[in-house]
Amino acid sequence: GINAEYMGELVEENGKKYKLFYGMSSATAMKKYSGGVANYRASEGKTVKIPYRGPVDKTINDILGGVRSACTYTGAGFLRNLSKRTTFIRVNTTHNVVFGDKS
Repeated sequence: GINAEYMGELVEENGKKYKLFYGMSSATAMKKYSGGVANYRASEGKTVKIPYRGPVDKTINDILGGVRSACTYTGAGFLRNLSKRTTFIRVNTTHNVVFGDKS
């Protein structure tokens, strides 16, 4: 999701809030800043709706809560001890659900 601090347009659809995210080569940007897509051009970007999450401070509190839980689970009394009490494994995202095959 995206937070309130992002400058995108807030839209509501079926009772859910979203922020619009688009690249500068998208039809949305060309329409907004240039009056539309010129006949000799093609839009190259997408416009996607990203779920709205509200102010960023709520997201930060969620992250901090997760870090506190991790410290509790591992017995790390301080954040600096967390790396000594755990083994970190890097996991990469294999599928991008925001910019995937949705149109």
